[in-house]
Amino acid sequence: MPSCLLSYPAYLRPGVGLLFDDILAIGINHDSASVEIREQVAFAAEKINVALSSIIGETPLEEAIILSTCNRTEIYGVLPAQYCPTEAGNAVVEWVERFHGLQSSALNECIYRNTGHHAVTHLVRVAAGLNSMVLGEPQIFGQLKSAFAVADDAGAIGGRFGQLFPAAFRIAKRVRTDTAIGENPVSVAYAAVDLAGQIFANLARSKALLIGAGETIELVARHLKEANLGSMLIANRTLARAENVAEQFNAEAIMLADVPDRLAEADIVISSTGSQLPILGKGTVERALKKRRYRPVLMVDLAVPRDIEAEVAGLSDIYLYSVDDLRGVVEENMRLRVNEANKADEIIVAGIAALEQEFRSRRSVDVVRRYRESALSIQEVELAKALKAVERGESPEQVLQRLARDLTNKLIHAPTTGLRQLAREGDSSQVTRAKALLGLEEDLGQGPDKPTLQ
Repeated sequence: MPSCLLSYPAYLRPGVGLLFDDILAIGINHDSASVEIREQVAFAAEKINVALSSIIGETPLEEAIILSTCNRTEIYGVLPAQYCPTEAGNAVVEWVERFHGLQSSALNECIYRNTGHHAVTHLVRVAAGLNSMVLGEPQIFGQLKSAFAVADDAGAIGGRFGQLFPAAFRIAKRVRTDTAIGENPVSVAYAAVDLAGQIFANLARSKALLIGAGETIELVARHLKEANLGSMLIANRTLARAENVAEQFNAEAIMLADVPDRLAEADIVISSTGSQLPILGKGTVERALKKRRYRPVLMVDLAVPRDIEAEVAGLSDIYLYSVDDLRGVVEENMRLRVNEANKADEIIVAGIAALEQEFRSRRSVDVVRRYRESALSIQEVELAKALKAVERGESPEQVLQRLARDLTNKLIHAPTTGLRQLAREGDSSQVTRAKALLGLEEDLGQGPDKPTLQ
């Protein structure tokens, strides 16, 4: 068993944030790891169910959610009662390395770990967009809700996360409605379009090729349309999905297989797919450049793993930017949201405090219910014994005396054992609180006419 298993129930542990000390959040993001590392630990959508089953089976986690986006991979988990968070965290990191075939300790320098209150705060800040590369970006909220839904469908969600995550979503939504953190589009998609506007003086004369048909590409297409782009192509493995996006923006839909033939038409190429292998290689881009007579092309790779081979950056007349390269572009926009982020943090602090109070109320009700059920069970057993004794002809007076004695002894057994343990541990404040819970006077046993506890 882990060396730091705790010896008494979670709800009696001293300290701050006791209600969440079974919550674990582990991950890497754009601040802690480069895109090269992030793409090694990204979970493909089609493998999430397998990964959830594996992590539940091979680590101490009882519940789990895997969030994997371009900028982060995070695992949220629920620990068994009294389990050491440090050892559980080590087990999860080792599992990630095994699942992705990485060397042991490969993630040590870039992984972050949050437990308890800090883990819940991290979760809410992520959901509110306060932990994103682009401060306040709205996509992460939907991505986190989707990750929760996927885990729920996979059977990886229990009562703990079933209560915690919806509550976290409510707090994050309050941040959106009560601050201007989401105003003025400053997502990675917006940053990509802003970059295009800096490179091409007149976007109305430019043509864009967007590879993929997910939320990010839709957002890119919307921003390009608003920037008066001349025309655009939408390429996707599924033509119907490409057509669905293209229809919204008066664009042309093509199959992904047609990209090499149409690449020469594009002044701007922005890609964001879930492919595990590159979509565009150096040879394909070289042939397109030749057809264009070497007119410059802006390429923005928003995917993790990357859609465009890194070697493409070495070609003349190609301006290739990855997700990490956009950091400088978005910093200026982020400054506009700093004041709103401060307000958002205040809302989060208040929201989590209210959530803690709500959970305390639920826990106290549950403890009272369980304690009452235990007492009633003892009552039923002792009363049945007393009735049988009366039926056998024993003296009613003796039966009642024995009933009162046995009931008293059994009802005070557990509290007495707990008090002795607290006394042995030397925590006088806990003993004082226990005396108050039992309805005892603080100076009990100190006066001449007062009994002494033995």
